[in-house]
Amino acid sequence: MSKRLKVLVILMAVAIFFIFTLGARADVVEPGSENDPLVTKSYVDKALFNLKQYVDSRSGDSASFEIVYLEQGQQLIGDRGTEIILRSGIGTVVDTGNGGLADITEGKDITNGENVLQNHLLIVPRDDGRGVKAVNSNVILLVKGGYTLVK
Repeated sequence: MSKRLKVLVILMAVAIFFIFTLGARADVVEPGSENDPLVTKSYVDKALFNLKQYVDSRSGDSASFEIVYLEQGQQLIGDRGTEIILRSGIGTVVDTGNGGLADITEGKDITNGENVLQNHLLIVPRDDGRGVKAVNSNVILLVKGGYTLVK
């Protein structure tokens, strides 16, 4: 073999060697770095623990229904976003002319003077005097959110 051919073969071998080592090195990511696609179990456990702490801190009394008893003629006026469920008795809607209560169960708006159906979820959309009036003396409501009782 000529000297020139030997040098060319050696250069080709060195070039191929560098290409393979650089290609292999490009796939290696330092563990724990920004580019590492995997996370450790301890990281996931810590993230889930922090998320649970956050959710638990946000849960409280406002997330549960309160039982409210109304006498005949008494009104429950809800704040914006208050949820109301009539459990027993007869109640009618009280509104101020800007619309009634949203009956989520039936998917319609109940306006002033209409009877409230039992076990239907009602939502007060605005803080403008909307609520439920007791027609008889044994009205029981479940209420979640702020409200005012009016005689």
